[in-house]
Amino acid sequence: MINFLTLFFSSEVSGPGGLFDIDATLPLIALEFVLLMVILNIILYSPLLTVIEERKEYILTKLSKASELLADANKMTTQYEAELTRVRSEAQLEISNSQKIHKEILDLEITMSQNYLDNVLDEITNDFEEKRTVALNNLEESVQSLCDDINTRLSI
Repeated sequence: MINFLTLFFSSEVSGPGGLFDIDATLPLIALEFVLLMVILNIILYSPLLTVIEERKEYILTKLSKASELLADANKMTTQYEAELTRVRSEAQLEISNSQKIHKEILDLEITMSQNYLDNVLDEITNDFEEKRTVALNNLEESVQSLCDDINTRLSI
């Protein structure tokens, strides 16, 4: 700290060439800075800013088109889902109606087949009864004739 104070007190400026020497170079440097800033703005920054603005507008238009397409896609999706639900319900109704009709047809055919089989069974049973009756009558006649033969032979 002592070195700093001695340096500060011993640095007396007795003319030009001090710490802040304001002469013609300072305004010249300021003018050069402003001139370079204007040149850079015209040459570099303006085209760069226009390109950035064009890209920004391009991106915004593409985003708006994409959002419109997405909205249309969502609308079409809901429309197709509603139509799919309607078609599925119609198909389910058609299937249930078809099942009812086929069940009724099957029940009718089963009833007709059962009636036919009952009739056939009745005919077979009646035919069997007739044949049994005829066979029993024939058997009875045969037995009677045998009995008569046996009786005649026994009586001899």
